[in-house]
Amino acid sequence: MTVKTNLMIVAATSLFIATGATAQTAAPTAPRTAAPAAPQTAMPATPTTPAAPGTAVAPQQPGAPAAPAAAATTTIAAALPTLPNRATLAKLVTAAKLQATLAGPGPYTLFAPSDEAFTRLPAGALDTLLKPESAPTLATIIKYHVVAGALTADQLKAQITAGGGKATLTTLAGQPLIAGLGPNGNIELTDTAGIKSYIDTADIKETNGVVHLTNGMSVPKLG
Repeated sequence: MTVKTNLMIVAATSLFIATGATAQTAAPTAPRTAAPAAPQTAMPATPTTPAAPGTAVAPQQPGAPAAPAAAATTTIAAALPTLPNRATLAKLVTAAKLQATLAGPGPYTLFAPSDEAFTRLPAGALDTLLKPESAPTLATIIKYHVVAGALTADQLKAQITAGGGKATLTTLAGQPLIAGLGPNGNIELTDTAGIKSYIDTADIKETNGVVHLTNGMSVPKLG
């Protein structure tokens, strides 16, 4: 049964690639980062009364700094169901039995495809992936979206620059995912089949790593 299921998934993946999936994800207009800190605004000067001669004057205090961004309080696994348009990924992580991994100490970087990305799979492929006997294959697909270490967008771009325009990321699936820069400076991810996806919201920081929201899924080699 497992062999038959794997063959079905491989066939569905091949169809996914053959039906124009390389054009599945257009680069977003501009990259975004999650929860930017509010800009600090200068406080107006307050007039003071001159001190009497011989009286020490305390230095005037500058305006209060902006409050720091709230620290992450939950793990990637716990945060995933709350992220916008990521319900399908959350369901697949559960079916693949990877909640414990994404709740572990890590740290990890998760490239999280949108719900819409999974609708591009051939008819019936998603239902096949959700079957209990598909869990090992599904785990490989989900792990292909996870990299050890918490890599922010700036760190990814630094690796891309150091690599002469691309960085090879080793995923938890043991297969490479290639990062580069796409249009408008967005980070572009290219999978083993040459399918591209783009980070459209970066740097959602959790207690055990960072999540980047992508507009497409990545496909590892299966079978």
